[in-house]
Amino acid sequence: MCAGLLCVSGLDAQTRKPPPKKAPAKTAPAKKAVPATPLARIQADLQCPSELGVGVTTTRKFCDVLTGREPKDGILISIPPHRGPVTLSFELHNRHTYSAELIRTKQAYRKYTASVGVLSMDNTLVERAVIQNEFRTEKDLFDRIGGGVGPGGMKAVAPTGDEFVTIELPEDVAERVSILGEKLSVVRADGAVDNFNAPGRPIATISNVMLEYRPGPAPRKAPPKKP
Repeated sequence: MCAGLLCVSGLDAQTRKPPPKKAPAKTAPAKKAVPATPLARIQADLQCPSELGVGVTTTRKFCDVLTGREPKDGILISIPPHRGPVTLSFELHNRHTYSAELIRTKQAYRKYTASVGVLSMDNTLVERAVIQNEFRTEKDLFDRIGGGVGPGGMKAVAPTGDEFVTIELPEDVAERVSILGEKLSVVRADGAVDNFNAPGRPIATISNVMLEYRPGPAPRKAPPKKP
């Protein structure tokens, strides 16, 4: 009897099928990373309230920065639709009234310090920039401006000094920002100091205004109100 049971048990062990193996759990395919929109770098579209003119050497357009208290009175720079922050860059120069006679008499020395602000249109200061340089001879001019009545058809006022400025504007920046003058300090050859901050006075000039950003969708316009 025992022998029979053992035989049946052994036979059962030989004929019993192993449990089916579970198929490995399927994993979701990895999502492909969406490539970031390439950066665009463009010459800024701006409204210049006071144009100094075009440089005879650089062929750049120079726009004067006026002192003021309202952003609408400054240089208005259009910001295109974008994703993420926007980098604004420009070159900031002082303004010098050139006189060959003052150079000849060694009275031409000037030390200029001008400060300007970049503001949102609600009058919030984004960042401030300063340009300081000394003028002694014509070699200290950054460029000469054509279209004047001076020798060679040059304007007497010319840019001097060169400060490259980069400012990161926040992603939520509106459609425009303003560059507005704050104050100008001028040290003359005799050591006297003149300070200027009255509204509407040109205290510096800018050139080579550029924007770098990732293009984004145009902002949605609100539907017209029903009458």
